[in-house]
Amino acid sequence: MDLFRTKSVEQSIAETDEPEHRLKKDLGVLDLLIFGVGVIIGAGIFVVTGTVAKTNSGPAITISFAIAGLACALAALCYAEFASTLPVAGSAYTFSYASFGEVVAWIIGWDLALEFTIGAAALSTSFSGYFQEVFEGTFLEVPTSLGSAADGVVDLPAVVISLLVTAILIGGIKLSSRINQVIVAIKLLVIGAVIVFGVGHISGENYTPFIPPSEPAPDASGSFMDVTLISSLLGTEPAVYGLAGVIAGASIVFFAFIGFDILATTAEETKNPQRDIPRGILGSLVIVTLLYMAVSLVVTGMRNYTEIEAGDAAPLASAFESVGLEFMGRLIAIGACIGLIVVVMILILGQTRVAFAMARDGLLPRGLAKVHPRFGTPYVITLITGVAVALIGGLVDLATLVNLVSIGTLFAFILVSVGVVILRRSRPDLPRSFRTPAVYAVATASVLLCLYLMLNLTGGTWVRFVVWMAIGLVVYACYGYRHSRLGRGETAPQPAPDM
Repeated sequence: MDLFRTKSVEQSIAETDEPEHRLKKDLGVLDLLIFGVGVIIGAGIFVVTGTVAKTNSGPAITISFAIAGLACALAALCYAEFASTLPVAGSAYTFSYASFGEVVAWIIGWDLALEFTIGAAALSTSFSGYFQEVFEGTFLEVPTSLGSAADGVVDLPAVVISLLVTAILIGGIKLSSRINQVIVAIKLLVIGAVIVFGVGHISGENYTPFIPPSEPAPDASGSFMDVTLISSLLGTEPAVYGLAGVIAGASIVFFAFIGFDILATTAEETKNPQRDIPRGILGSLVIVTLLYMAVSLVVTGMRNYTEIEAGDAAPLASAFESVGLEFMGRLIAIGACIGLIVVVMILILGQTRVAFAMARDGLLPRGLAKVHPRFGTPYVITLITGVAVALIGGLVDLATLVNLVSIGTLFAFILVSVGVVILRRSRPDLPRSFRTPAVYAVATASVLLCLYLMLNLTGGTWVRFVVWMAIGLVVYACYGYRHSRLGRGETAPQPAPDM
């Protein structure tokens, strides 16, 4: 059994020209930048900022965001080189196929399915929460039985938004991009208002101490499933605040950065991927990191972290209400509600492109890789993904699954960081329009930092992740390995070399 058979870069690129699998190239660098900002800025900036300041980092939540942003930046440099070298749909899956081999590519593809599908479902329920808050008391008010999977029968707004964005995605990548541009503009206006109106209500006393002294965590006697893995491995008592709390906070706020890697999945639909994908990935990440740090400084400066209520679903809005700016709470809720629409849309987009690449390779049923003759989108897998997200978001309480999105993303970052080094050594001849600077140092730092953030997630998260990966290996053994185009020797004709 050749589990580590690799697919050449030339072969991957040749298959993008197969008529039945050809995607439309409609995206430019501005589209990519706005896609990146659109998917990264979601519920995280409106919710995570306050809750992590309360439970882990204090005012040093800004440092937590900086650490998480650094981990993403290191991985982003590796993603940028891969995407410019191998401009094919599939992102980390396709990159792994060229560097590690088929079984690792399958594992990362299965992992990305977890990241994107569960992430989209989780954020569809976040949209539902904000939608119900905005329209409470109006004719659009949602009955309790239709507003939550936990407290009612179904989360209807989550189902509706998932199916709506699925229809938009089937309608074409350019249509999706235009809608994204409008909604991102609204999100940025809301965030700008948060910073402008909040700055005047900052009190320097709220920043003291900036890093609160470490203290035992409230659940210090918790089980293996409830405490961080690093605490269990080292036998230390779980703690909050202090440097450990800041780093643990970075593991949590990392969820707010998820999505920039989706830009790599659109490489096949970009007009000039070698130039524009690196610019889109790195540019959007810089913009979002600066915005996150600015907002976290404002919210912790307006309200002392000790006064933030545990479990507050809208801590940012509460901070403005505490200084008499109630209208900002409403504006934030509206901005979050509208903004989450494109986050769900782009996460579904990422999942469909990864699954499309896997189906084109035969690791999933090939019928899933059909491209719509008019819209140029993989409509079959898009429809299936949208329905799956709608069902999960509408019928399942996702509170225990959100951390799975973070661990899955960090795992993908580690493989991409290692893979870019492997491809540098195995194929130094490949043209690279973008080269990761100091690649060995950057890749090593990325792996170590991502691994450390993974260790700061709970034991329960690790157990669920390992179970999901094990299920994936069973699926590969039963279907993927036997139906692989590479394994069967089925290859697309490659273009003749230039004379």
